[in-house]
Amino acid sequence: MPRGILGSLVICTILYVLFSWVLTGVAPYTDFVKSGKEASVAYAIETYMHGYHWLSTLVTVAILAGFSSVILVMLLGQSRVFYTMATDGLLPKVFCELHPKWRTPYKSNMILFVFVGLFAGFVPESVAGNLTSIGTLFAFILVSIGVVILRKADPNRPRPFRTPLVPVVPILGVLVCTAMIVGLDSATQITALIWMVIGLIIYFSYSKNNSKLKA
Repeated sequence: MPRGILGSLVICTILYVLFSWVLTGVAPYTDFVKSGKEASVAYAIETYMHGYHWLSTLVTVAILAGFSSVILVMLLGQSRVFYTMATDGLLPKVFCELHPKWRTPYKSNMILFVFVGLFAGFVPESVAGNLTSIGTLFAFILVSIGVVILRKADPNRPRPFRTPLVPVVPILGVLVCTAMIVGLDSATQITALIWMVIGLIIYFSYSKNNSKLKA
C-alpha cells in the first residue's frame, strides 16, 4: 500500500509538471491567474488554439467527470469518518445508523449529500474551492503532527506501515502545508477560521456530555 500510494504520487507529480510546462508554452502563465483560473486548460484552448472548440468542450466534460468521481469518493469516505466518531459518542447517533440490508451509514450519506449540494449551489466557486483547499491542507497538518505525537505517546501501537524519517517528514509536511495556507488570500483564511471555530464549538458542546471515550 505505501509503495502504491507513493508511486502514484510520483507519477502524478511528473505528469502535472510536464503538463504545466506544455500549458505555459501555449499561453503566458499570467493569463491563467487573471482569466483562466480554475478552467486554465479550456481557456488556453479557446483563446490560443483556434478551431479546437470541440477539444475545449471535451476537456471540460472530462474535468467535470473527474471532479464528480472525486467528490463522490470523498463524501462516502466522510460518512465513514462520521460513523466512527458517532459510535464513540462524539457525534449524534444518526451518523452511525446503518442500512438494514446494505450495512452502510445511509442517513449520514444523505445528510452530507444535501449539505454539500446546498453549499456548492449557493457559495461562489472560488470561495468553495479555496475553503476546500485550506481545509485539506489543515487536515494534512494535523495528521503530520499526530504522527509525531503518537510515535512518542504510543510507541507500541500496531502499525501496518510506518512513516519514514520521523520527525523530518512530518515537519516538512507541516511547513509545506502551512506555506500553502499562508499563500491563500486573507478572506479565505478568515472565513475558514470562523467556520472552524463554529464547528469546534458544536463538536465539543455535544461530545462533552456524550463521549464514550471519557475514560
